[in-house]
Amino acid sequence: MADPEPAPLPEHALLLGPDDDVAVALRDLPPGLVLRHGDLLLTVAAAVPQGHKVALRELAPGTRVHKYGQTIGRTTGDVRAGDHVHAHNLAMDSVDHTYEFGTARVAIPPAPERLTFEGYVRADGSVGTRNYVGIVTSVNCAASTARMIADQFRGLAMDAFPGVDGVVALTHDSGCGLVPTSDGGRLLQRTLRGYAAHPNIGAILVLGLGCEMIGVDSVTGALPADTLIEQLVIQEQGGIRATVRAGVTAVRGLLEQVAQRRRQTVPASALVLGLNCGGSDGYSGITANPALGRTSDLLVAQGATTVLAETPEVFGAEHLLTRRAVSKEVGQRLLDRIAWWHGYVQAGGGTLDNNPSPGNKAGGLTTILEKSLGAVAKGGTAELVAVYEYAERVTASGFTFMDTPGYDPVSVTGLVAGGANVVCFTTGRGSVLGTKPVPCVKIATNTTMFERMRDDMDLNAGGIADGTATIEGLGEEILRTVLDVASGRPTVSEELDLGRDEFVPWQLGAVT
Repeated sequence: MADPEPAPLPEHALLLGPDDDVAVALRDLPPGLVLRHGDLLLTVAAAVPQGHKVALRELAPGTRVHKYGQTIGRTTGDVRAGDHVHAHNLAMDSVDHTYEFGTARVAIPPAPERLTFEGYVRADGSVGTRNYVGIVTSVNCAASTARMIADQFRGLAMDAFPGVDGVVALTHDSGCGLVPTSDGGRLLQRTLRGYAAHPNIGAILVLGLGCEMIGVDSVTGALPADTLIEQLVIQEQGGIRATVRAGVTAVRGLLEQVAQRRRQTVPASALVLGLNCGGSDGYSGITANPALGRTSDLLVAQGATTVLAETPEVFGAEHLLTRRAVSKEVGQRLLDRIAWWHGYVQAGGGTLDNNPSPGNKAGGLTTILEKSLGAVAKGGTAELVAVYEYAERVTASGFTFMDTPGYDPVSVTGLVAGGANVVCFTTGRGSVLGTKPVPCVKIATNTTMFERMRDDMDLNAGGIADGTATIEGLGEEILRTVLDVASGRPTVSEELDLGRDEFVPWQLGAVT
């Protein structure tokens, strides 16, 4: 039998940097497949799944392996050209970056065409993309009561209030044995106040039990002057049934007023776009994330704000962000947050390189270095103008960063509390996240998953790997989608009424 004819590498695998040691499989590569890479021939030794890495050259044990032109780990044994490179022969490498500040700043020039969307202008100048009544609970003990009230305003019950997107119960698992002045207490209050003041919340009912340490008065801080407020305390009302009756009456009154508000044309600069990812795979850093990065740059050119997050998932790539910082102070603030995380996870018996998750690994990601290099691509190329703590109000225009965990609901909760009025979420394995009261645009990284979960995805970035789309073109498509969604077009998550259970404030510290 004649030897198989060699196939050009680009037909089967994607080389991301000219000097990379690995390429990413565009489809399942069978054993025996012969690939031509320049003057070299390499034979696939064992099956390489789609999205996983194939070695382009011989690599001795302990060799640093490069992808995206950056180190993603060290080999743990001999690797031959054509081998599958993954957890069985690649391990975490030490992070010993020399940090530079502001050496790779890119000032995005203002866009010649000023874009707009239809939003709700609030009294403080912020702009909402949705119009909700929120039921904000100060303590977990009020959670069931809040849901009982909100459940009276679902489905046909909302037909009487056109223009209102719904009533959302924002319940959580804390608020009682939590010292208000502790780190955890301050963080919870900042998160609750962020939601109460969010431009997508036109009115709030603050609901408490009555004996908790984080009380109802701690939620209503500096709110927009046009935010309508009602408060109820279960113990003062006479119990759950009485509180539900009073709550339904209060919410109905709030709805009647909020329903009078109308959208108006506003500049795209009013957008605050949260950038998040979850269920990542080997395509995330190749397709959806860099396309979303292009969208981020386009929005920065409009004078808008974009917010990258998930600190444990930029670890190992933070040196790329400090080079983009507008000042040493901004870059150092990011490094300080990563240093805090090292101590935090060490106290819990872990390390930051415990990431990626089993699902990430099944999708082709091997080390946190590799995952982080793909994750930071969501932030485009614009200079980094500010770094915020979790749920801190985002006030700067341009590309920013917020310190959040990598756990998706907790991360997005922080972004929304900080003022994000649209979220874009990239996923390779298939996340089913929703983010009430903010619309969430979900972007698939590969066509296979998009076709399998079409009803749960808004956009497919897999065409970039398939050769039917470009990063620039998809970035512009994401931008158009964001503007349409900001103007009221429902996302698939909203069509499925997702988001009630994804309000998950980050819990820190001791509960007594």
